[in-house]
Amino acid sequence: MNALNDQLLAAHAAGDPAALATLYAVAADQAEEEDAAGFFLTHAYVFALEAGLEEAPVLRSRLIAMGRETPL
Repeated sequence: MNALNDQLLAAHAAGDPAALATLYAVAADQAEEEDAAGFFLTHAYVFALEAGLEEAPVLRSRLIAMGRETPL
């Protein structure tokens, strides 16, 4: 995950919420532990909201499925 970590750091430095949403979603998919996946997925969702991405509801649905968000 070193390359992904480097990409995350670069996206943070650039202030690019769209890239951060994508990269954190990838990190969530690659996480070996559920807590780590939830952490990364939460970040992906927040940055997707910030960037106004169409993927935000999909990320939220994944958080709901993990029990880390409640449905409305």
